[in-house]
Amino acid sequence: MESLFSEFGAAYKERDGYKLSKTLSPDISNDQLKAIFKSCNANDVRRFLKTGLERSCNDWERLEAEEVKTWVEIYFNYWRVAGELLAIQGSSAANGKAYQSSWGKIYDMWAELLQALTRGYNEYGLEAWTIPCLYVVSNHLRIFAIKADEERSQNAALGNSTELESFDDFDDPESQEHQTLRDCCHRVNRVFNICLADRAPLEESRKWGIYYIANLIFKIYFKLDSASLIKNIIKAISAGRGDMPELSRFPKSQQVTFNYFQGVLYFLEEDYVAVCRSTFLAHVQLLADEETIQAETHLTEALNLCHKDAMRNKELILTYLIPCHLLTTHTLPSQKLLEPYPKLQKIFTPLSQCIKRGELHAFDLALQDGEEEFVKRRIYLTLERGRDIALRNLCRKVFLAGGFEEPKDGAPLVRRSRIPVAEFAAAISLGSQEKIDNDEVECLLANMIYKNLMKGYISRAAGIVVLSKTGAFPGTGV
Repeated sequence: MESLFSEFGAAYKERDGYKLSKTLSPDISNDQLKAIFKSCNANDVRRFLKTGLERSCNDWERLEAEEVKTWVEIYFNYWRVAGELLAIQGSSAANGKAYQSSWGKIYDMWAELLQALTRGYNEYGLEAWTIPCLYVVSNHLRIFAIKADEERSQNAALGNSTELESFDDFDDPESQEHQTLRDCCHRVNRVFNICLADRAPLEESRKWGIYYIANLIFKIYFKLDSASLIKNIIKAISAGRGDMPELSRFPKSQQVTFNYFQGVLYFLEEDYVAVCRSTFLAHVQLLADEETIQAETHLTEALNLCHKDAMRNKELILTYLIPCHLLTTHTLPSQKLLEPYPKLQKIFTPLSQCIKRGELHAFDLALQDGEEEFVKRRIYLTLERGRDIALRNLCRKVFLAGGFEEPKDGAPLVRRSRIPVAEFAAAISLGSQEKIDNDEVECLLANMIYKNLMKGYISRAAGIVVLSKTGAFPGTGV
């Protein structure tokens, strides 16, 4: 405990919020947890904390009584959690008897710690430099909530649950699946409002904690499968932008995370243009075999936001960015792009090869083989639309195989642009390995023309497709 007091005093002297937040982290060794918990008994802990905290700052500053009281309550709850963590790891005993704890109990105690901390901001007015303490405490509240829910599910499966069932549980058996995490979400939202509602000057404002807490809420929403609620946070931030710092002034890690979740939200809503324009593109320009995609000006700055060694983050970003570019620019990821990411290679390489070659049947099989992973990553429906690109490439092969029209009077060669529907039907039947009639082929071709994947028109009377002599397949150089 003496080392904790020493770190507290040093952090207060330097006004270093990140150093102070480390004194509230439960991610320490068992020996450190034991040293904290065994330093005093339950009857004497508050007095012990008060004396230690005051002494740690006496050499250079005298803390106000209310401020000391605030930190005593915070560290009292931290002391209680230390004991429970030791108990759950089998490293503690009470009254000489084995003592069993649970993640649910740890969550409840940690929630009291967060409550004591937020009360310090609301009632005493803790300074803004201590905001990293909110980061650490809120993040671990989320972690403990997830563990508590997992523990509850395991106990229910084994028939060991000690909780009373409510009548609602019989109507909705899954209502309790994320019960603790939902409670955590409400508590972290209150932390967000504490930061957002601060009216102090920017240099002393709690608004500097907005994006970290917002990112934490986004993670919780995705875990709860409630991604649409992200809009409420974005709207709240947008409404208060007039008196808060620009996103670019926050740490890059917070910028990347915020824009990533915002981009994924656009993706799930199928607003793919917004995804490409969103600054969530925090890494790498996509290199295709035939062309290089030039990102818009505002994406150039975001290009280097993601740390060069943050491979997992880059992989998550590219998981959504590659399907997005497939639809918006009809470009495929190159081997050079996928090489550092084995998982992405496994996911996208089979589909990319099928799309490039125009192999419809092989595309369907590749989509079916990866269905579980695609659904898990929420990209199945988007990748499914890649079949249109595969069909476009197949029709392009038919167009190229048609050769050139006979030149007239020394005129330059022009590709044959009047192609029988039967030729497309033969190619599609071969590509899909299914017999397909001309009426269905005409529907497919009409859909291609409507989507601007092919330029031309269908003459049903003549049974031909008349393609544009220039740019019959936009974006392919033909």
